[in-house]
Amino acid sequence: MLDLLFDPNAWAALVTLTVLEIVLGIDNVVFISILVARCSARDAKRARQIGLSLAFVFRIIMLFGLTWLMKLTYPIFSIYGLGFSWRDLILIGGGMFLIAKATHEIHREVEARDEEAAPGVVSHSFALVVVQLIAVDLIFSLDSIITAIGMVSQIEIMIAAVLLAMIVMYLASGPVSGFITEHPTTKMLALAFLMLIGMALIADGFEVHVPRGYIYFAMAFAAAVEAFNVIAGRNRKRARKS
Repeated sequence: MLDLLFDPNAWAALVTLTVLEIVLGIDNVVFISILVARCSARDAKRARQIGLSLAFVFRIIMLFGLTWLMKLTYPIFSIYGLGFSWRDLILIGGGMFLIAKATHEIHREVEARDEEAAPGVVSHSFALVVVQLIAVDLIFSLDSIITAIGMVSQIEIMIAAVLLAMIVMYLASGPVSGFITEHPTTKMLALAFLMLIGMALIADGFEVHVPRGYIYFAMAFAAAVEAFNVIAGRNRKRARKS
């Protein structure tokens, strides 16, 4: 354990794995931001804390179940020569869930109906948000930890990388959620990202790997365009007032 502190290779592996875990966690942060957008400020903060705490707990549990986790990649049945493992089924189910959730939210945004929620409805909504966070955390944690196992052999480095990534994700989740709430057009963009991620998960489940670099580049490009739109909108408002 102590010799890892003085091993440059261990530090290089920690930095690399931490960056990778943060990148893989972007999907999680976007989904959490979408889910908590309809909660009150207090409930949104609680939901973010619960969601990211559960994500950390699930990842640590999976790390200590390395043998069991790797068995999830073994095919359990095949269709027309294409083998499906538990991991594939989880990814396909998770991708379908993300697409369905994003489609439902887009429909609500397009309909734009005024909904006055009663207190009982709000608490039920918060409970539903937490349940959905648990489901999505399990999906994203699975892929994240399998990736970590393939990169590093020391469990201490894996735990440290996951912890650092969770801290960064928690610090980023608040500003991301606030930005999406303040700028409604970005929510539609985030929902489109979720549909894209869902399609990538389904493709992975069918053994058709879509390089994540393409997806993240598309997300970054679209986010940059939207950022310019937001800045232009602010400038127009200022020009009208002056």
